[in-house]
Amino acid sequence: MALVTTTEMFRKAYEGGYAIGAFNVNNMEIIQGITEAAAEEKAPLILQVSAGARKYAKHGYLMKLIEAAVADTGLPIAVHLDHGDDFEICKSCIDGGFTSVMIDGSKHAFEDNIRLTKQVVDYAHSKGVVVEGELGKLAGVEDDVNVADEDAQFTDPAEVEEFVTQTGVDSLAIAIGTSHGAYKFKPGQTPRLRFDILEDIQKRLPNFPIVLHGASSVIPEFVATVNQYGGRMPDAIGIPEEMLRQAAKSAVCKINIDSDLRLAMTATLREYMALHPDHFDPRQYLTPARTAIKDMVKRKLVNVLGCSGKA
Repeated sequence: MALVTTTEMFRKAYEGGYAIGAFNVNNMEIIQGITEAAAEEKAPLILQVSAGARKYAKHGYLMKLIEAAVADTGLPIAVHLDHGDDFEICKSCIDGGFTSVMIDGSKHAFEDNIRLTKQVVDYAHSKGVVVEGELGKLAGVEDDVNVADEDAQFTDPAEVEEFVTQTGVDSLAIAIGTSHGAYKFKPGQTPRLRFDILEDIQKRLPNFPIVLHGASSVIPEFVATVNQYGGRMPDAIGIPEEMLRQAAKSAVCKINIDSDLRLAMTATLREYMALHPDHFDPRQYLTPARTAIKDMVKRKLVNVLGCSGKA
């Protein structure tokens, strides 16, 4: 099977009341862990690459690893640019084989966001590539995304129809209370998603796929392991998985997960190195890290996204 776009994935997800997992990738072990989990669960999959990941691993290396994963698993896999911030990076990814790109113009004024997003959409559609846009601003820090709490903005439902109509985007990322990174909420805050905003948007955009960014749950056992072996993450609180399950049953067709991958790998590596200080073969400590990613992804596919068996 070749790489696919998200068009058919999202149509089935919307009709079936589940969401597709969009997992950020940076190296071979992360890609293997994610795709092995999806293969065992027979789940459709989006592998997404940030600008930071392209700098770290290089575009060509990541594409060849993803192509190997497609050949190995036979799964429908889409390759998506996460948070492209200008036309040039989107064009580079489109020309380089990505099947989906996100243009994040949320930092711009509404009219400028429309103008930039439409520019990307026009080019992408001419190449058979789909586009995700964004309205609203998520707080938090992740790779090149850095938005202070005071600058975060919920998506205004009154703007979504004009934005989608004027730009021609294929999906829309919205801000309803998720946040980038592991430190999503301040101590004492209760995580809460604005399902009222989501419902309003769904009424205004019937049968249109919605995306949630910053949706890692910051799984407590990983945080505990990191802290046990020298970490300092006492206030890391993510989005409760039951809230994400509820979102996945609505118009939300794509849920982004990155921080949970990082935590799964980091917690396992910290524990392994502490318990085996004399080991220096990367295969020894990267193997359990890859397994931890696989187990975490399976948990998301089955218990949160609901897309197990939907490939």
